[in-house]
Amino acid sequence: MPRTIICDTSCLIILSNIGELDLLYKVYGQIVTSVDIAIEFGDILPDWIEIVEVKDKFRQQILEMLIDKGESSAIALALETPDCRIILDDFKARKIAFQLGLTFTGTIGVLVRAKLKGTISSIRPILGKIKQTDFRLSGEVELLALKEAGEL
Repeated sequence: MPRTIICDTSCLIILSNIGELDLLYKVYGQIVTSVDIAIEFGDILPDWIEIVEVKDKFRQQILEMLIDKGESSAIALALETPDCRIILDDFKARKIAFQLGLTFTGTIGVLVRAKLKGTISSIRPILGKIKQTDFRLSGEVELLALKEAGEL
């Protein structure tokens, strides 16, 4: 597992909204996020989430021409952080991360990892809670997650 886990805003918001934010800590321990993401989140983050300033603001500004500020800061931070994984949900941001050779997962990937690690017994109840929010979850992604979690 990568040494550093960098989390984007969408994962923080969705897990917080469904009362499962501590799942990140249970799966990964310390999480890192950027100042911009902390501001986007808009609430006090737990002490196990370290807020780090992106050093290369120019790189972040270039990324902001393609994706939003939070995702840009997460990717810029990942480019500055050896041995890391980013939690990104936005398709365009994931595509850019892939093109840059970064390792990433999404919120649903966090759930699958939690199940495989034994942190949770099933992803189904959490997927059910997520589907009650405005998080876009396709049937295809849901089926793939259930299969990877060994629940199909």
